[in-house]
Amino acid sequence: VASRAAHGKIRGMPYGNCLLISDGPVNNSTGIPFFYVTLKDNTVADLLKDPVASLTLPEADGNFCRKNVVDPEDPRCARLTLIGQMVTVPPEETEFAKQAMFSRHPVIRKWPRSYEWFFMKMNIEHVWLQSW
Repeated sequence: VASRAAHGKIRGMPYGNCLLISDGPVNNSTGIPFFYVTLKDNTVADLLKDPVASLTLPEADGNFCRKNVVDPEDPRCARLTLIGQMVTVPPEETEFAKQAMFSRHPVIRKWPRSYEWFFMKMNIEHVWLQSW
């Protein structure tokens, strides 16, 4: 996820961070990216001040890259970039977000509760597919 830094010496500069993502439980993908986040992460604090973000996904599991044993960062592997607003998941969607994240990333059940985790999602406004 890339955003604009809202704090410190890099304020206003582009900033990227790796976050776990899920677009729904395995049997119910929605295409909406959900995230399980904490304010202890500077990226999350930045997104709450300026919610514009982009998310780039490589074709790591696509047919071409896997079949040809090509590194997912190779330009021949497609990349999808989603651009939009990162928002806190509203209460009526929290249970779905929980199922989405926990079913795909069971390890997060063991993350320290003291970090006050919560769910965010991206409201997608633009889609860019780079496929060479």
